[in-house]
Amino acid sequence: YQKGVSTEPFSQLTAVLVLATLISAFGSSFQYGYNVAVVNSPSLFIEAFYNSTYMERYGVPMEEEVLTLLWSLSVSMYPLGGLLGSLMVAPLVNKLGRKGTLLFNNIFSIVPAVMMGVSETIRSYEIIIVARVLVGICAGLSSNVVPMYLGEISPKNLRGALGIVPQLFITIGILSAQVLGIRNILGNSTGWPLMLGLTGIPAVVELLLLPLFPESPRYLLIQRGDDTTARKALQRLRGWEEVDEELSEMRLENQSERAEGQLSVVSLLSQASLRWQLTSIIVMNMGQQLSGVNAIYYYADSIYASAGVQENHIQFVTVGTGAVNVVMTIAAVFIVEAAGRRLLLLIGFGICCAACVLLTIALKFQESLSWMPYLSIACIIIYVIGHAIGPSPIPYVVTTEIFRQSSRPAAFMVAGSVHWLCNFTVGLVFPFLERGLGPYSFIIFSGVCLATFIYIWMVVQETKNKTFLEISQMFAKKNKVEIKQAYGDEPLKGSEVGPEDVLSDTAF
Repeated sequence: YQKGVSTEPFSQLTAVLVLATLISAFGSSFQYGYNVAVVNSPSLFIEAFYNSTYMERYGVPMEEEVLTLLWSLSVSMYPLGGLLGSLMVAPLVNKLGRKGTLLFNNIFSIVPAVMMGVSETIRSYEIIIVARVLVGICAGLSSNVVPMYLGEISPKNLRGALGIVPQLFITIGILSAQVLGIRNILGNSTGWPLMLGLTGIPAVVELLLLPLFPESPRYLLIQRGDDTTARKALQRLRGWEEVDEELSEMRLENQSERAEGQLSVVSLLSQASLRWQLTSIIVMNMGQQLSGVNAIYYYADSIYASAGVQENHIQFVTVGTGAVNVVMTIAAVFIVEAAGRRLLLLIGFGICCAACVLLTIALKFQESLSWMPYLSIACIIIYVIGHAIGPSPIPYVVTTEIFRQSSRPAAFMVAGSVHWLCNFTVGLVFPFLERGLGPYSFIIFSGVCLATFIYIWMVVQETKNKTFLEISQMFAKKNKVEIKQAYGDEPLKGSEVGPEDVLSDTAF
């Protein structure tokens, strides 16, 4: 095995690989996006249901404060469930495998879908709040396990493109919820329970179809030690018999980390050889969530209203924004292998930073200049474009790529926990920020985007078209450690990384 010399052609997309990608992304990632947006449009009708149920029980209308509290619980229990789901990632993927975890995860979708669907019939708003925690757990697991599964079944030349597919389905989920939430579809007083319950359909599809596809060959070979099944799985995924080179790369990785065993989160945090990788995924996930993307989505409607869009037209503008998000994520799928991960992250965070600054100015002068509201809408759309090509999809791809098999589950657990904690924090804190700072609250988000941009520029290196072992070697240099094959072995020479492999001089 020599660096840069491959006896196998660049792997092509095979039917098995495409279908495994689409089914796992539709069955799991789609639901994450759908449940982010599903409560936005029918919120007034759901609140009215809370109020009327309370009235039936106690004979008095619900106090405004109690209603606000219950509604904010209904919204914020979702990211809290996401955090719980993230904490379950490592034990589940190590025990059940990547595909097994995705199948198990459907419990956390089908059960709450039924609960939310019948909530109005049985006159219980508590059941909606509990169901939101459960679909949150589903989203927390799927947002981490789908990128991990796809990253491990993809050949290195397609890993970036297929790694963005989960994010694409998240945006399609958001758009679907926005479309169904239009008043004369399901976003009305009779349609909302069905709208909340539809989240179970992708789970049923995944439960029926995903068992027909292979488990991650890396999991089978490195963690299970099942050489025969791993070979068969890899042959099905690649569409040819000759998979020896890829298997030998996996065995080399297995040898080099045999000394480590499966890393727990605690041992992950204390590993000198993983210091920069860990810092990078924490910074990227914080940047992704604290850059204001959820604030933009949560409060887009009020920004559109203040921009003079008529109330009954706002829902269509929101759908338009969702469609832009989908289109730009599709663009990212096609350009990530050519442009690379690092460049897309830098462009994305740069655009978001500029859009937040402009949005602050536009909101400040909204009253005095008649054309300013249109600049506000343009800023939101530019922001969505920027976020969709870099900050939204790429952190998941990079998390899969910069960790090896033994540390990947624990790394996703850390990344997922940071992701959902920050998501929860923004949802909780932004209304108070908006009240206190008004338009200036977006300056904080632009500061976060700028800080993340600088970190990526200084530290994050390009990972496209490299094996997991080559990427490990690249970071080993940065962490000033040597990767050994096993106890007492010489450092690995097979995948030495030359200076041409490092994009960023400042990284050293």
